[in-house]
Amino acid sequence: MSAALSDAVIDWYDRAARDLPWRRPDATPWAVLVSEVMLQQTPVSRVLPAYADWLARWPTPAALDAATPGDAVRQWGKLGYPRRALRLHECARVIVDRFGGALPADVADLESLPGIGSYTARAVAVFAFGRRHPVVDTNVRRLIARAVLGRGAAGPPSAARDHAAATELLPDDPRRAAGLSVALMELGALVCTARAPRCDGCPLSEMCAWLLAGSPHYEGPTVRPQRFTGTDRQVRGLLLEVLRRHDHPVPQAELDAVWPDAGQRARALDGLIGDGLVDPLPGGSYALPT
Repeated sequence: MSAALSDAVIDWYDRAARDLPWRRPDATPWAVLVSEVMLQQTPVSRVLPAYADWLARWPTPAALDAATPGDAVRQWGKLGYPRRALRLHECARVIVDRFGGALPADVADLESLPGIGSYTARAVAVFAFGRRHPVVDTNVRRLIARAVLGRGAAGPPSAARDHAAATELLPDDPRRAAGLSVALMELGALVCTARAPRCDGCPLSEMCAWLLAGSPHYEGPTVRPQRFTGTDRQVRGLLLEVLRRHDHPVPQAELDAVWPDAGQRARALDGLIGDGLVDPLPGGSYALPT
């Protein structure tokens, strides 16, 4: 089934894939890394404008290395999880200092970059350099669970199991394996969706184990979605938005106005300081890091 699945998915991708800037032939490895960091827990529609603005300002690691961490946090805007901006800034510094300004292609070297985990390292190695590694996100896990294993959902992740299942599908040729990795991801995102899979338009409909079994309902363990409203994460975002609007230190009173719960507000601010996203200054004012 592996060869037939690979051929069907790659052929479909060649016809139906979205034209995304980080997939274009002129996308640099740095651009791919930026896209992968931005796409973590953030939809493509929100990433596209932020990605374009970021690379227009910092097209290379050296360009970002010359900026301040506060510049990176301010440019990050409302993408969420702003520690990613600091990690990209730290990555730029390490890429310049250790790798001469050029992103490495080896997974182990990529994993040595600040904040770059196994998934992102593999994704960059595959999508930027055409290496043969399993790249497994939520969409790929769901597609494999259905098409190969006959289950309606993937259940909780397991890196070892997920990587093994994806590796079995990869062609031996590294470039074709890289092509399959991005094609599986796209098929899961556009067709084999979680709530309303478009099985009638799926290139795997005649070989999908789940569809052939009658699309049985999934009854296994699930992962509970995270809420946002009223959480410390929401308060952190509100505090950072105030600081992004100013090039000068912001007094405590201006931050106090964004959230009524003083205890939660203080906890969120302490967390931002601890994460290096906010600098406390003499006189009780605050600013983005310099």
